[in-house]
Amino acid sequence: MKRILITGGAGFLGSHLCDRLIAEGHDVLCLDNLFTGSKNNIRHLLGHRRFEFIRHDIINPIYLEIDEIYNLACPASPVHYQYNPIKTMKTSVMGAINTLGLAKRVKAKILQASTSEVYGDPEVHPQREDYWGKVNPIGIRSCYDEGKRAAECLMMDYHRQNGVRIKIVRIFNTYGPRMALDDGRVVSNFIVQALRGEDITVYGDGSQTRSFCYVDDLVEGMTRMMATPDECIGPVNLGNPSETTVLDLARTVVDLTGSTSRIVFRPLPNDDPVQRQPDISLARRLLGWEPRVPLVEGLKETIAYFRRVLSN
Repeated sequence: MKRILITGGAGFLGSHLCDRLIAEGHDVLCLDNLFTGSKNNIRHLLGHRRFEFIRHDIINPIYLEIDEIYNLACPASPVHYQYNPIKTMKTSVMGAINTLGLAKRVKAKILQASTSEVYGDPEVHPQREDYWGKVNPIGIRSCYDEGKRAAECLMMDYHRQNGVRIKIVRIFNTYGPRMALDDGRVVSNFIVQALRGEDITVYGDGSQTRSFCYVDDLVEGMTRMMATPDECIGPVNLGNPSETTVLDLARTVVDLTGSTSRIVFRPLPNDDPVQRQPDISLARRLLGWEPRVPLVEGLKETIAYFRRVLSN
Protein backbone atom coordinates (compact mmCIF):
# COMPACT_ATOMS: atom_id res chain seq x y z
CA MET A 1 0.00 0.00 0.00
CA LYS A 2 1.28 3.44 -0.97
CA ARG A 3 0.29 6.99 -0.10
CA ILE A 4 -0.37 8.67 -3.45
CA LEU A 5 -1.05 12.30 -4.30
CA ILE A 6 -3.09 13.13 -7.42
CA THR A 7 -3.12 16.80 -8.34
CA GLY A 8 -6.17 17.63 -10.42
CA GLY A 9 -7.75 14.58 -8.84
CA ALA A 10 -11.34 15.85 -9.02
CA GLY A 11 -11.14 16.30 -12.78
CA PHE A 12 -12.34 13.96 -15.51
CA LEU A 13 -9.15 11.93 -15.77
CA GLY A 14 -7.98 12.42 -12.19
CA SER A 15 -11.19 11.07 -10.67
CA HIS A 16 -10.93 7.85 -12.68
CA LEU A 17 -7.33 7.50 -11.52
CA CYS A 18 -8.50 7.99 -7.91
CA ASP A 19 -10.98 5.12 -8.41
CA ARG A 20 -8.29 2.86 -9.82
CA LEU A 21 -5.76 3.50 -7.04
CA ILE A 22 -8.34 3.18 -4.26
CA ALA A 23 -9.43 -0.15 -5.77
CA GLU A 24 -5.80 -1.29 -5.66
CA GLY A 25 -5.68 -0.63 -1.92
CA HIS A 26 -3.67 2.60 -1.79
CA ASP A 27 -4.23 5.73 0.30
CA VAL A 28 -5.17 8.51 -2.13
CA LEU A 29 -4.85 12.24 -1.54
CA CYS A 30 -6.89 14.09 -4.14
CA LEU A 31 -5.80 17.70 -4.55
CA ASP A 32 -7.85 20.12 -6.66
CA ASN A 33 -8.84 23.79 -6.69
CA LEU A 34 -12.13 22.87 -8.42
CA PHE A 35 -11.66 25.34 -11.28
CA THR A 36 -12.47 22.67 -13.86
CA GLY A 37 -12.70 19.69 -11.51
CA SER A 38 -15.88 18.89 -9.59
CA LYS A 39 -16.72 17.31 -6.26
CA ASN A 40 -19.43 15.39 -8.11
CA ASN A 41 -16.66 13.36 -9.78
CA ILE A 42 -15.35 12.15 -6.42
CA ARG A 43 -18.48 12.32 -4.25
CA HIS A 44 -18.68 8.53 -4.09
CA LEU A 45 -15.18 8.47 -2.56
CA LEU A 46 -15.54 11.23 0.06
CA GLY A 47 -16.47 8.86 2.89
CA HIS A 48 -13.84 6.26 2.06
CA ARG A 49 -11.28 5.71 4.82
CA ARG A 50 -8.37 5.65 2.35
CA PHE A 51 -9.42 8.77 0.45
CA GLU A 52 -8.75 12.39 1.35
CA PHE A 53 -9.80 15.50 -0.59
CA ILE A 54 -7.63 18.61 -0.30
CA ARG A 55 -8.88 21.86 -1.83
CA HIS A 56 -5.69 23.61 -2.85
CA ASP A 57 -4.20 25.43 -5.84
CA ILE A 58 -0.93 23.78 -6.84
CA ILE A 59 0.59 27.08 -7.95
CA ASN A 60 1.19 27.38 -4.17
CA PRO A 61 3.53 24.95 -2.38
CA ILE A 62 2.11 22.14 -0.27
CA TYR A 63 3.87 19.91 2.26
CA LEU A 64 2.79 16.29 2.53
CA GLU A 65 4.27 12.86 3.22
CA ILE A 66 3.67 10.74 0.14
CA ASP A 67 5.25 7.95 -1.90
CA GLU A 68 4.07 8.85 -5.41
CA ILE A 69 2.66 11.86 -7.23
CA TYR A 70 0.54 11.98 -10.36
CA ASN A 71 0.64 15.60 -11.56
CA LEU A 72 -2.55 16.09 -13.58
CA ALA A 73 -3.42 19.63 -12.49
CA CYS A 74 -4.16 21.90 -15.46
CA PRO A 75 -7.23 22.86 -17.50
CA ALA A 76 -7.10 20.55 -20.52
CA SER A 77 -9.75 21.85 -22.92
CA PRO A 78 -9.35 25.00 -25.06
CA VAL A 79 -12.46 26.66 -23.57
CA HIS A 80 -11.04 26.35 -20.07
CA TYR A 81 -7.34 26.94 -20.64
CA GLN A 82 -7.97 30.00 -22.82
CA TYR A 83 -10.33 31.50 -20.21
CA ASN A 84 -7.36 32.58 -18.10
CA PRO A 85 -4.20 31.86 -20.11
CA ILE A 86 -1.83 33.35 -17.53
CA LYS A 87 -3.26 31.10 -14.82
CA THR A 88 -3.01 28.14 -17.19
CA MET A 89 0.70 28.77 -17.70
CA LYS A 90 1.21 29.25 -13.96
CA THR A 91 -0.54 25.96 -13.24
CA SER A 92 1.73 24.06 -15.62
CA VAL A 93 4.98 25.75 -14.60
CA MET A 94 4.51 26.53 -10.90
CA GLY A 95 2.57 23.30 -10.46
CA ALA A 96 5.52 21.35 -11.85
CA ILE A 97 7.99 23.26 -9.67
CA ASN A 98 5.94 22.69 -6.53
CA THR A 99 5.24 19.00 -7.12
CA LEU A 100 8.86 18.38 -8.10
CA GLY A 101 10.02 20.21 -4.99
CA LEU A 102 7.75 17.99 -2.93
CA ALA A 103 9.00 14.86 -4.69
CA LYS A 104 12.59 15.94 -4.07
CA ARG A 105 11.99 16.55 -0.34
CA VAL A 106 10.24 13.27 0.40
CA LYS A 107 11.98 11.17 -2.28
CA ALA A 108 8.69 10.39 -4.02
CA LYS A 109 8.29 9.18 -7.57
CA ILE A 110 6.39 11.63 -9.81
CA LEU A 111 4.50 11.18 -13.07
CA GLN A 112 3.84 14.21 -15.25
CA ALA A 113 0.67 14.12 -17.32
CA SER A 114 1.90 15.87 -20.44
CA THR A 115 -0.02 16.10 -23.68
CA SER A 116 0.02 15.52 -27.41
CA GLU A 117 -0.25 19.31 -27.67
CA VAL A 118 3.54 19.46 -27.19
CA TYR A 119 3.69 18.33 -30.84
CA GLY A 120 1.61 21.34 -31.97
CA ASP A 121 0.39 21.14 -35.56
CA PRO A 122 2.72 18.28 -36.48
CA GLU A 123 4.72 17.90 -39.68
CA VAL A 124 5.41 14.24 -38.80
CA HIS A 125 2.63 11.67 -38.86
CA PRO A 126 2.03 9.71 -36.71
CA GLN A 127 3.85 11.45 -33.87
CA ARG A 128 6.74 9.68 -32.15
CA GLU A 129 8.33 10.71 -28.89
CA ASP A 130 11.54 11.84 -30.63
CA TYR A 131 9.63 14.45 -32.67
CA TRP A 132 10.18 17.93 -31.20
CA GLY A 133 6.96 19.42 -32.51
CA LYS A 134 5.78 22.50 -34.39
CA VAL A 135 4.27 24.84 -31.82
CA ASN A 136 3.29 28.48 -32.15
CA PRO A 137 4.77 30.11 -29.02
CA ILE A 138 2.57 33.23 -29.25
CA GLY A 139 -0.78 31.78 -30.34
CA ILE A 140 -3.99 31.49 -28.34
CA ARG A 141 -3.24 27.83 -27.53
CA SER A 142 0.37 28.45 -26.47
CA CYS A 143 -0.48 28.97 -22.79
CA TYR A 144 -1.28 25.26 -22.67
CA ASP A 145 1.14 23.94 -25.30
CA GLU A 146 4.19 25.83 -24.02
CA GLY A 147 3.18 25.38 -20.39
CA LYS A 148 3.23 21.62 -20.82
CA ARG A 149 6.52 21.77 -22.75
CA ALA A 150 8.03 23.83 -19.91
CA ALA A 151 6.76 21.28 -17.38
CA GLU A 152 8.52 18.49 -19.28
CA CYS A 153 11.70 20.58 -19.24
CA LEU A 154 11.44 21.04 -15.47
CA MET A 155 10.88 17.32 -14.98
CA MET A 156 14.02 16.49 -16.90
CA ASP A 157 16.12 19.13 -15.12
CA TYR A 158 15.01 18.05 -11.65
CA HIS A 159 15.86 14.50 -12.68
CA ARG A 160 19.31 15.38 -14.06
CA GLN A 161 20.25 17.89 -11.38
CA ASN A 162 18.60 16.44 -8.25
CA GLY A 163 18.00 12.78 -9.06
CA VAL A 164 14.21 13.07 -8.75
CA ARG A 165 12.51 9.91 -10.00
CA ILE A 166 10.29 11.07 -12.85
CA LYS A 167 7.91 9.65 -15.43
CA ILE A 168 6.50 11.57 -18.39
CA VAL A 169 3.48 10.48 -20.43
CA ARG A 170 2.07 12.39 -23.39
CA ILE A 171 -1.69 11.96 -23.40
CA PHE A 172 -3.64 12.03 -26.65
CA ASN A 173 -7.38 12.76 -26.91
CA THR A 174 -9.12 10.93 -24.07
CA TYR A 175 -12.87 10.67 -23.52
CA GLY A 176 -15.37 8.96 -21.25
CA PRO A 177 -17.81 9.49 -18.38
CA ARG A 178 -17.26 12.58 -16.18
CA MET A 179 -16.20 14.83 -19.02
CA ALA A 180 -17.65 18.29 -18.37
CA LEU A 181 -20.71 19.39 -20.32
CA ASP A 182 -19.09 22.67 -21.31
CA ASP A 183 -15.46 21.67 -21.79
CA GLY A 184 -15.45 22.34 -25.52
CA ARG A 185 -13.86 19.02 -26.47
CA VAL A 186 -15.12 17.43 -29.62
CA VAL A 187 -16.55 14.22 -28.09
CA SER A 188 -18.50 15.96 -25.33
CA ASN A 189 -19.59 18.76 -27.68
CA PHE A 190 -21.02 16.34 -30.22
CA ILE A 191 -22.76 14.13 -27.64
CA VAL A 192 -24.36 17.02 -25.74
CA GLN A 193 -25.50 18.72 -28.95
CA ALA A 194 -26.94 15.44 -30.26
CA LEU A 195 -28.80 14.66 -27.03
CA ARG A 196 -30.24 18.17 -26.93
CA GLY A 197 -31.27 17.99 -30.58
CA GLU A 198 -29.06 20.96 -31.44
CA ASP A 199 -26.98 21.41 -34.58
CA ILE A 200 -23.69 19.52 -34.32
CA THR A 201 -20.87 21.97 -34.94
CA VAL A 202 -17.94 20.75 -37.02
CA TYR A 203 -15.07 23.19 -37.45
CA GLY A 204 -13.43 23.25 -40.88
CA ASP A 205 -14.62 20.62 -43.34
CA GLY A 206 -14.33 17.81 -40.79
CA SER A 207 -11.45 16.11 -42.56
CA GLN A 208 -9.05 16.82 -39.71
CA THR A 209 -8.25 13.68 -37.74
CA ARG A 210 -8.10 12.78 -34.07
CA SER A 211 -7.33 9.57 -32.18
CA PHE A 212 -9.69 8.89 -29.29
CA CYS A 213 -8.67 6.81 -26.26
CA TYR A 214 -11.21 5.66 -23.67
CA VAL A 215 -10.44 6.80 -20.14
CA ASP A 216 -10.09 3.29 -18.64
CA ASP A 217 -7.39 2.44 -21.18
CA LEU A 218 -5.57 5.68 -20.45
CA VAL A 219 -5.58 5.11 -16.68
CA GLU A 220 -4.18 1.62 -17.25
CA GLY A 221 -1.32 3.11 -19.26
CA MET A 222 -0.53 5.70 -16.60
CA THR A 223 -0.39 3.19 -13.76
CA ARG A 224 1.80 0.87 -15.84
CA MET A 225 4.17 3.76 -16.54
CA MET A 226 4.40 4.64 -12.85
CA ALA A 227 5.29 1.00 -12.08
CA THR A 228 8.26 0.86 -14.49
CA PRO A 229 11.86 0.81 -13.22
CA ASP A 230 13.43 4.17 -12.34
CA GLU A 231 15.51 4.26 -15.52
CA CYS A 232 12.30 4.33 -17.61
CA ILE A 233 11.42 8.02 -17.53
CA GLY A 234 9.80 8.66 -20.91
CA PRO A 235 8.30 10.57 -22.50
CA VAL A 236 5.89 7.86 -23.63
CA ASN A 237 2.85 8.45 -25.84
CA LEU A 238 -0.46 7.18 -24.47
CA GLY A 239 -3.36 7.26 -26.89
CA ASN A 240 -5.26 5.32 -29.50
CA PRO A 241 -3.45 4.92 -32.84
CA SER A 242 -6.77 4.35 -34.61
CA GLU A 243 -7.38 7.58 -36.52
CA THR A 244 -10.87 9.05 -37.06
CA THR A 245 -11.98 12.16 -38.93
CA VAL A 246 -14.00 14.69 -36.96
CA LEU A 247 -16.84 14.38 -39.48
CA ASP A 248 -16.96 10.58 -39.08
CA LEU A 249 -17.08 11.05 -35.30
CA ALA A 250 -20.03 13.43 -35.65
CA ARG A 251 -21.91 10.94 -37.84
CA THR A 252 -21.21 8.10 -35.39
CA VAL A 253 -22.53 10.14 -32.46
CA VAL A 254 -25.72 10.97 -34.39
CA ASP A 255 -26.23 7.27 -35.13
CA LEU A 256 -25.57 6.10 -31.56
CA THR A 257 -27.80 8.72 -29.95
CA GLY A 258 -30.59 8.39 -32.50
CA SER A 259 -30.54 12.16 -32.78
CA THR A 260 -32.21 14.27 -35.46
CA SER A 261 -29.46 16.89 -35.19
CA ARG A 262 -27.98 18.39 -38.36
CA ILE A 263 -24.24 18.62 -38.88
CA VAL A 264 -23.19 22.22 -39.61
CA PHE A 265 -19.77 23.60 -40.47
CA ARG A 266 -17.91 26.57 -38.99
CA PRO A 267 -14.47 28.11 -39.70
CA LEU A 268 -11.48 26.22 -38.27
CA PRO A 269 -10.00 27.95 -35.15
CA ASN A 270 -6.44 29.30 -35.24
CA ASP A 271 -3.63 26.78 -34.65
CA ASP A 272 -6.06 23.84 -34.59
CA PRO A 273 -3.99 20.78 -35.60
CA VAL A 274 -4.99 19.07 -38.84
CA GLN A 275 -3.70 15.62 -37.84
CA ARG A 276 -3.19 14.04 -34.45
CA GLN A 277 -2.26 10.38 -34.12
CA PRO A 278 0.13 8.73 -31.68
CA ASP A 279 2.83 6.24 -32.51
CA ILE A 280 2.55 3.95 -29.46
CA SER A 281 5.36 1.55 -30.37
CA LEU A 282 7.27 2.63 -27.25
CA ALA A 283 4.27 2.08 -24.97
CA ARG A 284 3.74 -1.37 -26.46
CA ARG A 285 7.39 -2.27 -25.91
CA LEU A 286 7.99 -0.73 -22.47
CA LEU A 287 4.57 -1.12 -20.87
CA GLY A 288 2.96 -3.96 -22.80
CA TRP A 289 0.10 -1.49 -23.25
CA GLU A 290 -2.32 -0.60 -25.99
CA PRO A 291 -5.96 0.53 -25.98
CA ARG A 292 -8.57 -2.20 -25.69
CA VAL A 293 -11.91 -0.35 -25.79
CA PRO A 294 -13.29 0.20 -29.35
CA LEU A 295 -14.48 3.73 -30.12
CA VAL A 296 -18.13 2.73 -30.53
CA GLU A 297 -18.20 0.92 -27.16
CA GLY A 298 -16.53 3.83 -25.38
CA LEU A 299 -18.93 6.29 -26.99
CA LYS A 300 -21.91 4.22 -25.80
CA GLU A 301 -20.67 4.47 -22.19
CA THR A 302 -20.03 8.19 -22.57
CA ILE A 303 -23.44 8.83 -24.14
CA ALA A 304 -25.14 6.93 -21.29
CA TYR A 305 -23.31 9.13 -18.78
CA PHE A 306 -24.38 12.35 -20.49
CA ARG A 307 -27.97 11.12 -20.74
CA ARG A 308 -28.00 10.75 -16.94
CA VAL A 309 -26.43 14.17 -16.40
CA LEU A 310 -28.84 15.94 -18.76
CA SER A 311 -31.88 14.21 -17.23
CA ASN A 312 -31.12 15.51 -13.72
